[in-house]
Amino acid sequence: MTAARTERTRDQVPRRPTAPDGLVVVDKPGGWTSHDVVGRGRRLAGTRKVGHAGTLDPMATGVLVLGVGRATKLLTYVVGADKDYDATIRLGASTTTDDAEGELVASADASGVGRADLHRAIADLTGEILQVPSTVSAIKVDGKRAYARARAGEDVALAARPVVVSRFEVLDVRPVGAGEAADGAPPALDVDVAVTVSSGTYVRALARDLGAALGVGGHLTALRRTRVGGYGLDVASTLEELEAQADRDGVLATLPLAEAARATFPVRDLTAQEATALSYGQWIPGTGTPGTTAAISPAGELVALVEDTRRGGADLARPVLVLAPA
Repeated sequence: MTAARTERTRDQVPRRPTAPDGLVVVDKPGGWTSHDVVGRGRRLAGTRKVGHAGTLDPMATGVLVLGVGRATKLLTYVVGADKDYDATIRLGASTTTDDAEGELVASADASGVGRADLHRAIADLTGEILQVPSTVSAIKVDGKRAYARARAGEDVALAARPVVVSRFEVLDVRPVGAGEAADGAPPALDVDVAVTVSSGTYVRALARDLGAALGVGGHLTALRRTRVGGYGLDVASTLEELEAQADRDGVLATLPLAEAARATFPVRDLTAQEATALSYGQWIPGTGTPGTTAAISPAGELVALVEDTRRGGADLARPVLVLAPA
């Protein structure tokens, strides 16, 4: 039996009772891909219907939101939320991947970079900016991931895209010790930062661009995501904790749909009549709330996500995603 067939056979027989629809917030360990975490989530949840909201590189740790069952439909909205990261940027060295996993391509003496220089360069990388993603990003170029093209030796040219860096704060600056630097490397600096960024922003690219602006090169040596939208490390569990909980309780616990929605969207409390109408995909009177709203039934169930619009001279709310169909 082939390895692929063995994997399919194993996945067809859930090892655990199926977890209820909802979100699971994981504190991803280093060295794991996001797909690895989804694979473990499928085994713990007893279902293949598990997805994630926003890829984390293997070297990165921290918040990775998983959706189970119907909650996978919410992931598109979670992906679009802003995110917080703690990171360490090494100034004085550039790599092929803009992080520590790539090969060194250039180095320079960064000992002359002062705090004032650092803050001026960071100011130019804060706010609404145009960012060229890393060449090893997951962006598709003519139907193929950029990282796949780069690893195949192709020249990858990605267009700049607008992103928002609403916070770029320096936490610490320190010289890189002799034991941490490559043999014979010129003096380098490690800069610990905290950033808040919009969806689609690459922290690796911020490290690269900060080093370029200072004329010494830079790359990321550590990255920890501390928040995605309304979900932070305070509600995240390690894979070991999730496994222990599932073993103890017999089924993996999830954040229920309504509770998950409350952490991401404004909430509209429905009447019983409105809940029934939305469950059939019908429009209901609008409230003037901008953007997407979570519509919650009197029983506390997430019925739908709705958006207000103007139709026939009236303000109406249309369902964009029905979670509790009739």
